[in-house]
Amino acid sequence: MTGTPAQDAYAPSDEFVAAANAGPELAAAAEADRLAFWGEQAARLHWHEPWTEVLDWSAAPVARWFVGGKLNVAYNCVDRHVIDGHGDQVAIHWEGEPGDSLDLTYSELLAEVSKAANYFTEIGLTAGDRVAIYMPMIPEAIVSMLACARLGLTHSVVFAGFSPTALRQRVDDAEARLVITTDGQWRRGKSAPLKEAVDEALYANGDVPHSVEHVLVVRRTGVEVPWTEDRDVWWHETVANASPEHEAQPFDAEQPLFILYTSGTTGKPKGIVHTSGGYLTQTSYTHHNVFDHKPGKDVYWCTADIGWVTGHSYIVYGPLSNRVTQVVYEGTPNSPDEHRHWNIVEKYGVSIYYTAPTLVRTFMKWGRQIPQAHDLSSIRLLGSVGEPINPEAWRWYREVIGGNTAPIVDTWWQTETGAIMISPLPGVTATKPGAAMATLPGISAKIVDENGNDVTLGEKEANGYLVLDQPWPSMLRGIWGDPERYKATYWERYAEQGWYFAGDGARYDEDGALWVLGRVDDVMNISGHRISTAEVESALVGHHSVAEAAVVGANDETTGQGIVAFVILKGSAENTGDALIDELKAEVSRSISPIAKPREIHIVPELPKTRSGKIMRRLLRDVAEGRELGDTSTLVDPKVFEDIKSR
Repeated sequence: MTGTPAQDAYAPSDEFVAAANAGPELAAAAEADRLAFWGEQAARLHWHEPWTEVLDWSAAPVARWFVGGKLNVAYNCVDRHVIDGHGDQVAIHWEGEPGDSLDLTYSELLAEVSKAANYFTEIGLTAGDRVAIYMPMIPEAIVSMLACARLGLTHSVVFAGFSPTALRQRVDDAEARLVITTDGQWRRGKSAPLKEAVDEALYANGDVPHSVEHVLVVRRTGVEVPWTEDRDVWWHETVANASPEHEAQPFDAEQPLFILYTSGTTGKPKGIVHTSGGYLTQTSYTHHNVFDHKPGKDVYWCTADIGWVTGHSYIVYGPLSNRVTQVVYEGTPNSPDEHRHWNIVEKYGVSIYYTAPTLVRTFMKWGRQIPQAHDLSSIRLLGSVGEPINPEAWRWYREVIGGNTAPIVDTWWQTETGAIMISPLPGVTATKPGAAMATLPGISAKIVDENGNDVTLGEKEANGYLVLDQPWPSMLRGIWGDPERYKATYWERYAEQGWYFAGDGARYDEDGALWVLGRVDDVMNISGHRISTAEVESALVGHHSVAEAAVVGANDETTGQGIVAFVILKGSAENTGDALIDELKAEVSRSISPIAKPREIHIVPELPKTRSGKIMRRLLRDVAEGRELGDTSTLVDPKVFEDIKSR
């Protein structure tokens, strides 16, 4: 594979550098004494009792951070700001999809969290119990998470687009005693049922019992819902009437905070367990420094859903611990039309905007005239999360949304890592389009080959596997109920070295910048050459006719794997036939190498995506190799395959 051409770099402006939260001194402190550095970051929080040891790694690969320390996560996110005199500051500008809105101050948020905590106590929940939350992006969802954190309850947020079967699987695995949901949710102007899905989940499997004792329902859309007496209760008849006074109690730093299920190589989702002290330390630290957040000045908007780890870490815990004023939006980016996000940016004066590359590419497809119809001058920093962002989308994002001035923080991290691990620091890093750049101060990573040997800078084929060679505060503490799977999934590959295997490929460029290549199963081996799907996709999207692309490696008798591409064209594309396919193959050949030229290119109307926006390449590989499709339950629209297979 030929090396990627040198990328242009974008240095932060002198003005941004002068006011940035993070400067070079942060890395210097972390390099001087890593554990002391994390102790300093933890000290940004309120601890009811101090820790005696920063890290106990004696039972590796299970860590204990801030040993002996006690804190309350909700107290850190809400109470302390009110106590410090900021109760009147808006915590959440909530925007409903139909156009309703609500501003919640920190004092009001504290009262709501206290009411929920009092009701949860009233129905007999105690620290260590599990609560399933199956809700759209409404304030009560965040209140529910914080109330659980306040009481030492472990929440399991299940994305509200998941099926009843997926919900039941997660409820059963966590043995949840309470499910919190809504009557329905708004999606593109229509009410979609949620309470009915809960009932279907809980009555599934015939007479097989489950752990759920109560179902708490928020009235959101006003639709009639089925009701089970003595189990189902309305939020407005219970929580709303509880006392707004509640004293938060401290919990051990290792108290489980949440379980979040993520897909694995087997059919059963993995329940990733995160605890309290280390997780809050790193989410708070990264939110403050990566997003350069200024409390009381910035308006922050992370467009994720609380059903995903991004919503946990960068809507709820990290931002609120830093006294954020943030936008929370319930709906889709094109309801009622494609101007919705930019109307919201204008309305609230959003200054920090954090979204996924798939949404950036959607905005590109819709055309720059839409954001250009709005005043986006309030935006001073942009963020990207979820997958590597292709350079074309990165440049468009900076130019059209960031006014050619806003730094972009392209963040790499995982459900398992809990918080951002690799990212530019916006006041320090000269960023390259598409590169995650470097580990954050306090984080240590390597790029290694199959045998654990370091991949060195500047090698022509400097691709390898991304590993984390030192524990970090927000690391997962295991897979719920399955410690052996935890060890086998993340630690077995480099067990001898004691490294965490991230499952991603990565490389250094000639300047030492770190590029994440995507999942290892998204790195193709073509005639012995490792080529990343992200690299080929980026080349395809660089063509003026292509809006989005997904690439997989399919079995090939000659080369081991052949590259098969699925592309969505822009509405402006004039040529849609064989000539375009030849053009696209030539573009990839030119941009990367003749070795990377796709064997097949299929023009399709849509790509199969999960509800978090990730392209399901595993299923595209099934199509490319003519197999029966695997599980499609996590897709937004499973019918998309009918269109793909008919072409």
